[in-house]
Amino acid sequence: MTDLSKRSLMKVAALTALTSAVLVGCGKKEEAAPAAAPAPAVVEAPKPEPLKIAFAYVGPVGDGGWTFAHDNGRKALEAEFGDKIVTSFVENVPESADAERVIRDLAGQGNKLIFGTTFGYMEPMLKVAPDFKDVKFEHATGYKTAENMRTYDSRTYEGAYMAGVIAGSMTKSNKLGVVASIPIPEVIRNINSFTMGAQSVNPKVTTSVVWVNGWFDPPKETEAATSLINGGADVLFQNTDSSAVLQTAEKLGKRAFGWDSDMTAYGPKAHLGSAIINWAPYYIKATKDALEGTWTTGGVWWGVKEGAIDMVSVAEDVPAETKAKVDAIRAGLKDGSFSIWKGPIVGQDGKEVLAKDVVADDKFLGGVKFYVKGVEGKVPN
Repeated sequence: MTDLSKRSLMKVAALTALTSAVLVGCGKKEEAAPAAAPAPAVVEAPKPEPLKIAFAYVGPVGDGGWTFAHDNGRKALEAEFGDKIVTSFVENVPESADAERVIRDLAGQGNKLIFGTTFGYMEPMLKVAPDFKDVKFEHATGYKTAENMRTYDSRTYEGAYMAGVIAGSMTKSNKLGVVASIPIPEVIRNINSFTMGAQSVNPKVTTSVVWVNGWFDPPKETEAATSLINGGADVLFQNTDSSAVLQTAEKLGKRAFGWDSDMTAYGPKAHLGSAIINWAPYYIKATKDALEGTWTTGGVWWGVKEGAIDMVSVAEDVPAETKAKVDAIRAGLKDGSFSIWKGPIVGQDGKEVLAKDVVADDKFLGGVKFYVKGVEGKVPN
């Protein structure tokens, strides 16, 4: 290459460099490629508010009995549904006008599912329900319903019958005693079922009844139990809520049963078994119905078949054949092959109340207001 060519190339390079410098100085520069747009943020749907559920209890929660069993059901709800629900309860709510005030207050606090856990709350709930159409009301042991109020119950007579089988095999005096609460069909049905269970293994037994006219009254329950024992009863049954009957039997050297929950600890020497209620299956069902929008009015009555009733902690000294009979009854109730209220059944007056091979329906069972043969005394008006 000649010197002239070299000089020409050098001039061209210099001119190019000068042009670039001028362009930079004037703010003219090559633009960078635009940055990628950030991914849109994921907006989570707001978490639904938990379902507020409230319970009205007729007695104290304590550690045994009717209210204790209901509260165990409430705790089972919390374990089942976690933060989807919030539960609360009010205990010692009397079966009076005060119940309406409490139930109305629970509805006003934003509870959308309310359980009233005793028979005496039926009328108060019926008054409150129409004023809170968006609330689901559940009433235990009653028979009246509304558009947003349904009933639920447990077949406690199944537990009473199994207790009777044990009592009939264990009594030495052939005299049984029952401490009864309030003379409604539910309680009368349990007294009869207990007696029929005992008669199925020992036709000689008779049953005496003392009414305390209340669900939870330990002093009266103690007095009634003592009276029955003084009258010759050596095995006691109860349809009351406290452990007083079992404790009295323990103190006086007799035998008795726990009711509603396992009461072994209150009288380990006297305890023959506990007829328990497990409310958890129903409370879980009702809550699921409310959460899923499938709740409907009506009535539900569950027993051994649904896991709501059982006889537990049967004493070691109960004969093996008696335990086997209780097991067979439980299995029969579960699969429907055994019926407690199957004729012939004779009333206290000797008249047949259920013909041979006839099985009582729920309407019949719900209206029991008579004693069967073997129960002494009269049904209170």
